[in-house]
Amino acid sequence: MLRRVNRLDEALMRRCGRLPATPLDQGLKNLSKAANHSVLWLAAAGVLALRRGRPRRGALRGVAAIAGASASASLVAKRLFPRRRPAAELLAVPRRLTRRPTSSSFPSGHAASAAAFTTAVAMESPALAAAVAPVAAAVAYSRVHTGVHWPSDVAAGALIGVGAGLLTRRWWPVGREDAASAREHRHLEALPDGEGLVVVVNTGSGLGGDPSEEIARAWPKARIVSIDDLDTVVADHQPRALGVAGGDGSVAAVAALAAANRLPLVLVPAGTLNHFARDVGVSGLADAARAVEAGDGALVDLAAVTVDGEGPRWFVNTASLGGYPDMVRLREKLQDRWGKWPAAALAMARVLRTSRPLRVELNGEPHLVWMLFVGNGPYRPKGFAPTMRPALDAGLLDVRYIRADTRFSRARFFLSAVLGSLHRSRTYRHLETRRLDVTVRDAAVAIATDGEVGPTGTAFEFRSRPAALAIYRP
Repeated sequence: MLRRVNRLDEALMRRCGRLPATPLDQGLKNLSKAANHSVLWLAAAGVLALRRGRPRRGALRGVAAIAGASASASLVAKRLFPRRRPAAELLAVPRRLTRRPTSSSFPSGHAASAAAFTTAVAMESPALAAAVAPVAAAVAYSRVHTGVHWPSDVAAGALIGVGAGLLTRRWWPVGREDAASAREHRHLEALPDGEGLVVVVNTGSGLGGDPSEEIARAWPKARIVSIDDLDTVVADHQPRALGVAGGDGSVAAVAALAAANRLPLVLVPAGTLNHFARDVGVSGLADAARAVEAGDGALVDLAAVTVDGEGPRWFVNTASLGGYPDMVRLREKLQDRWGKWPAAALAMARVLRTSRPLRVELNGEPHLVWMLFVGNGPYRPKGFAPTMRPALDAGLLDVRYIRADTRFSRARFFLSAVLGSLHRSRTYRHLETRRLDVTVRDAAVAIATDGEVGPTGTAFEFRSRPAALAIYRP
């Protein structure tokens, strides 16, 4: 079989070598060089990441797929299956690359990276993949055209790339574009030009600057106030609806105020991640404006926690005990010097290395845990990296924790996460419930809700609040 493959490769290379010279020869050489070390695809990922939603998710998934494909092709397959490059004399001198690679010819790392990136992007946005695919195909063919790979090298590399792209779904399920389900559609009061609407703006959220001017153009009759005035906004302005422009922490604070005063919420995503807005189905100001104009909306669940009997403290996404609050505090100390994302990575590495397990009781049963996660509504997937929430009307809390009472629990958890098998790991537990009582048997610990560190305590009562919030959504 290998002899037949070799004969076919040689025949195809000779046919390729007899092609007449054209201006495309230099273009394919340049394209092949541009894809060295996946620079071309990393640049494309950077451009896609500038746009939120499908393009950004496709870019991130593409980078992950490239990492897997490059490791599989260059570090594994090339060492296991050494093969000589095609003879230089098969091609005319102008078509040859100036610097011919010296590593094994089999498989093509360029083809693997190109196919991996295209496959990953296709899972998030078929339309974008249709634009990327011709470039990827040209990169793969350029390796044959310039004489550095046999056709079967390119075919094998492409198969490795497709496999690496598809394999990302094991750790990162394909995102949903449709909104999470909510309780039956509710016709809210229409607010033409934002009349009766008070919008609370957190200018420090996200990376896009102050959205106040854009909000004022969309709703000229609305009142815009600072997040610092949140405590008096209802008494001072007596709104018919509350709006919020900010990240998930700001959204949680205003949502709690809206729920307490039985006011509908208008959501303007203006944070870095905007998890709640994505799940609700509001992608930007245009969606919110359309819903407010028509009076379209729904009823969604919230979650609340009391700390040592004080509260409740509301959250729209998640709450956690253990290492995460420590990570947030350390990140805040480091981010002025390093920036938010590098500081978060440094803080997480340090916390994972130095954290201590918590002795807790969960609904009266003793446990030893590294970290406890509580979500407002069921999250998916069931591994410890929940990425989407299909329902905001289930009336349930999503509870996950990492056990610390088994040998090498952190190492076993890490290994299961890498293999994508957390749902079968003995160190990881997942349940869905309407209520959760947590008693910490050691010193008081802090709770984090929606990414904000809250008070410390030893007794935490989590409750789901079904249909607690009316929210405008198209």
